[in-house]
Amino acid sequence: MSNPIFTGAAVALVTPMKPDGSVNYEKLDELIEFQIAGQTDAIVACGTTGEASTLSHEEHLNVIRHTVNKVAGRVPVIAGTGSNSTETAIYLSVEAEKAGADALLLVTPYYNKATQKGLIEHFVKTAEAVKIPVILYNVPSRTGCNIQPATVKAIAEKAPNVVAIKEACGDISQIALLASIMPEDFAIYSGNDDQIVPILSLGGLGVISVLSNIAPRQTHDIVASFLEGDVKKSRKLQLEAIDVIKSLFCEVNPIPVKTALDLMGMNAGPLRLPLTEMDETNVARLKKSLINYGLEVSSNQVIKFNDLTND
Repeated sequence: MSNPIFTGAAVALVTPMKPDGSVNYEKLDELIEFQIAGQTDAIVACGTTGEASTLSHEEHLNVIRHTVNKVAGRVPVIAGTGSNSTETAIYLSVEAEKAGADALLLVTPYYNKATQKGLIEHFVKTAEAVKIPVILYNVPSRTGCNIQPATVKAIAEKAPNVVAIKEACGDISQIALLASIMPEDFAIYSGNDDQIVPILSLGGLGVISVLSNIAPRQTHDIVASFLEGDVKKSRKLQLEAIDVIKSLFCEVNPIPVKTALDLMGMNAGPLRLPLTEMDETNVARLKKSLINYGLEVSSNQVIKFNDLTND
């Protein structure tokens, strides 16, 4: 497949919640419009940042359908449909394709920690169930399982619609090896906001980003500047974002990014347990980072994430 799913910065979009813990579709519409106005290059629905692991299958698919309908073709919509159960991953992937998703993001099976052979069979069977493009998602810090470069190559050879990977292994040497053995039209996207420029330098095409939730234009510009040949500007923008990126990951994602959206007056709402409200010391750190990065903080109040009894 010669054309990449996207080039630039895709947002790993949060799933906004109402105070009672249900999905807030009106707020989701607002966040989607904020992203498109900020030049985001694609939208990922129901990834890690979207709290997919605590959504029911019905909610999961409804968020994907709603996102596809609201975006209405303005940018690609990538549906997170991975699971540690191959049967579940196939079900979600088939339904996301029916809903009109442009591509799928399949996370490595978690908890049961498949062998490399198991990973090949899992991803190939899931990809064969659909016709749309598939992005693998390698995040061993969360899944306890690392997709080795040779395994990525084997998967892509067996399933031609596996055309990209979101790499969040954090190991630049591993990503360099991956880039060296994959065809040029296989897209590598950074899965870590602090490694956008290093991965672009190895031939990457962009990032699937948490930072983009609060700074879509700035994240887009990091990639666009590099790909336009202005490496110095891209590096400058990357380094300017490092402090706020560190604050966005000072507690487990998506706790800080939802807190940041609340601090910016965008009211993403509560998270679902076992995710809890952010420590006050970390909130102060995050608020300072947002201000230093030039983002407007419009509220001193952060929604109490697990106080779900309030209207």
